[in-house]
Amino acid sequence: MITESAQKNSSGKSTRFLVTGAAGFIGFHLCRTLLARGDEVVGLDNLNDYYEVQLKLDRLAQLEGKPGFRFVKADLADRDAIAALFAEQQFDRVVNLGAQAGVRYSIQNPHAYVDSNLVGFMNILEGCRHTHVGHLVYASSSSVYGANTQMPFSVHHNVDHPVSLYAASKKANELMAHTYAHLYGLPCTGLRFFTVYGPWGRPDMALFLFTRAILDGRPIDVFNFGKMKRDFTYVDDIVEGVVRTADHIAQPNPDWNGDSPDPGTSRAPYRIYNIGNNSPVELLYLIEVLEKALGKTAKKNMLPIQPGDVPATFADVDALVQDVGFKPATSIEEGVESFVRWYRDYYHL
Repeated sequence: MITESAQKNSSGKSTRFLVTGAAGFIGFHLCRTLLARGDEVVGLDNLNDYYEVQLKLDRLAQLEGKPGFRFVKADLADRDAIAALFAEQQFDRVVNLGAQAGVRYSIQNPHAYVDSNLVGFMNILEGCRHTHVGHLVYASSSSVYGANTQMPFSVHHNVDHPVSLYAASKKANELMAHTYAHLYGLPCTGLRFFTVYGPWGRPDMALFLFTRAILDGRPIDVFNFGKMKRDFTYVDDIVEGVVRTADHIAQPNPDWNGDSPDPGTSRAPYRIYNIGNNSPVELLYLIEVLEKALGKTAKKNMLPIQPGDVPATFADVDALVQDVGFKPATSIEEGVESFVRWYRDYYHL
């Protein structure tokens, strides 16, 4: 498990992290874990209304007042605000989880993805570069695999065929990070998350939507007629992977060869990892597990696959295991039960 003692920077002090998207699902859990081991954390979020803001505020309330935590409300796309924050704080490490999320929403509102995921990430890269941050870790996504069908998805596969603007923006982040690793020696690690779920989750994601609808007695929309497969990954496993990779500063691959370029590594200090459960679950089985945990049967609207969606995801985590010695292992049954317990408690059901 994650080491309980805080990492130390070169001056012997606790490591100072910037975590963007700190009021978000993964960001909140990450901040809580870093604080518990004694790190200093500045959490940044713009608290936008993509989903219910109260949930974000309630997550923040769990963090505020904890020793070593400071919250900053700012938008990643605000160049001056981000530059000033970096100059003032002198971060040792940055974990960029702040982004406009959601595949389907990227079809409805594409400009939000350019502002947050491209302009915002540019501002993070510049902040890291000018203040000599020791390691940038950033959220990519399993969606970058796009039209790929060879499974399990490997970081050593080419990912040049995204099928949503969200996926394209995440692939762009990987390319931008590589450029800064190459030009300025900025160690960069990209993490491709696979369908994260768990307590304090996002209300726009399937498990949350299904739970809410089933308890309300409303039908659930089951896309691709339930034949979708997702590598559902419990949030505690995601956070463990993030912390381990943040502590394992990206290094150049001495065997990298431009004649046969490996997409997951580089001559620069640049790495890509999948963080997934390595065990895809069919959507209909997820619903079955959820029904059991809720003690209630779902009414189902069976629908075709939506634009931008892919039928299956499946993570090859060999690189993660090899480099940081970790492989996600929480079962879907255990994870769903934990989520349902939290949901009932949070909404007093």
